[in-house]
Amino acid sequence: MSDIIISPSILSADFAQLGREIKAIESAGCDWVHVDVMDGHYVPNLTIGPGVCKAIRPHIKTVMDVHLMIEPADPYLKDFADAGADYISIHPEAGPHLDRSLQVIRDLGCKAGVALNPSTPETCLEYVLDRIDLILVMSVNPGFGGQSFLTSQLPKIGRIKKMIAGRDILIEVDGGVTPENAKMIAGAGADALVAGSAIFGKGAQEESVYAANIAALRTAATS
Repeated sequence: MSDIIISPSILSADFAQLGREIKAIESAGCDWVHVDVMDGHYVPNLTIGPGVCKAIRPHIKTVMDVHLMIEPADPYLKDFADAGADYISIHPEAGPHLDRSLQVIRDLGCKAGVALNPSTPETCLEYVLDRIDLILVMSVNPGFGGQSFLTSQLPKIGRIKKMIAGRDILIEVDGGVTPENAKMIAGAGADALVAGSAIFGKGAQEESVYAANIAALRTAATS
């Protein structure tokens, strides 16, 4: 694996300093900025909405990678597109018509992603592959940061890689990603790694710390 996308999750950033935190991780070499949106219904946590996404968009010079852990998702797709999302990923369980939802995301000018929980089989992607730009494999049960990586998801990543069959679709992995497991995740077929605590630690850090953490992940994944 020669290239890997590093997408720090701002769920682990200092929420009182999001603009500063985003500037720091981008200066430190990240490729995307991952935004976890949780509704306290689909997942047992409540985070941010389109208003915050709109507020941080001017600070993001790379890619705003928005993961919607909300149900229903359809009524809010335009709001997040208008807030400046580049990628919008939704869960198959978050609406009745996945094909339609993905088409709406693309019609709004965004890249369309599908996020799979650990227990969600990749077979749900079979008939929508030509609507997808990104497949997000959750390697923890969504809702909270700081969980341990589920190795059961490695074979799923490999099966998804085969399903893609040359299509221009990225595989992203989120949950418990660290320098210790980045190599096997990338080796299974991942193109992008989401990391929260592995980059941000337990609070706001200096840019040099973020740079070292991002470099450690990238080096481990590509070595």
